[in-house]
Amino acid sequence: MNYLCTKCDKTYEISPLRYQCDCGNALTLAKDSRICPNPQVPAAMSLWRYREALPINADTEIVTLGEGMTPLVPLDVNAPEHFVKLDYLCPTGSYKDRGASVLLTHLKALGVEAVVEDSSGNAGAAIAAYSARAGIHCTIYCPESTSPGKLKQISAYGAELKLVPGNRMATTEAVKYAAERTCYASHNWHPFFFEGTKTLAYEIVEQLGWQPPTHVICPVGFGSIYLGLYIGFSELQTQGLIKNVPRLLGVQPDVCCPIYKADVNKTPSVTRMTQTGKTLAEGITAELPIRGQLILEALTTTNGAFTTVGDEDIKTGLTTLAAKGIYVEPTSAVVVKAYQKFRDAGIVTSGDRVVSILTGTGLKASRIS
Repeated sequence: MNYLCTKCDKTYEISPLRYQCDCGNALTLAKDSRICPNPQVPAAMSLWRYREALPINADTEIVTLGEGMTPLVPLDVNAPEHFVKLDYLCPTGSYKDRGASVLLTHLKALGVEAVVEDSSGNAGAAIAAYSARAGIHCTIYCPESTSPGKLKQISAYGAELKLVPGNRMATTEAVKYAAERTCYASHNWHPFFFEGTKTLAYEIVEQLGWQPPTHVICPVGFGSIYLGLYIGFSELQTQGLIKNVPRLLGVQPDVCCPIYKADVNKTPSVTRMTQTGKTLAEGITAELPIRGQLILEALTTTNGAFTTVGDEDIKTGLTTLAAKGIYVEPTSAVVVKAYQKFRDAGIVTSGDRVVSILTGTGLKASRIS
């Protein structure tokens, strides 16, 4: 197993400080994954039921809080073709626990004693929690504008919190110096994080009786869900467990939507889009996604599509979900209007089986007095 740069084809041995190629590109893992769900393995009802498909040695002690195997339920009992994956029910309240569990398991096995991470909230909470579980010192960089509930949660795990003036991009820049001398447990750069998020695809297919949905809708900022789904479904297809990979449908806020722009304009690469205003969907504001080229590849390969939503759409989504007994943060609620937009565009048609990913609990966005 090695790190691989898909841009210049250079490979690297896995090491604690290596998180990108010398050319500046993000790295992937060159590995062999075999999906073999086993109810007899430890933490069988977590993502670790797929341990054989994860790049972790069999004798490695796993860092887990029981993440994964979240409910998959119809959004409306009268419309059973649209399912929602309640991934906000992971231990820290977001899907980011999937990547954090696999990444911190890997880093602990390497003997890492301290990590840094930058986040708009959810990833910071996940990395902080699993670092605490692993006994690893953790420092999280967040924008000053991050929801107070998320900041309180990060601090509660004992992580050192550094607030950065400016937007999400400024936070990423701020962490780079620290990453030169401390292991960068990045949910965007580190390929081991995506090995955790890919289990979303495994679970969806298993929960649907080993049949893939027609489409999967998810919020997209830097793309850790979108790419995790792409990796997971592709591995399932490679092993013959599913015939077709679902169409991957992404949602971005209208004030910061570089992938949507690239899709609409049919450009060969994703270019930076400066955020033009505030958005309730703080978790998916990425002016220049690190793995933009791979996202476009996933978009093209799966015949996917992107759309955008505004704050009024998000508020409507929150109300719709709450009326169904589902309480999520605004970033999750983007999928509601997106589903309708994809139907209006003829991308989702009658009879299609759709899964929408709900990423974070509404408690994270609540004000803390």
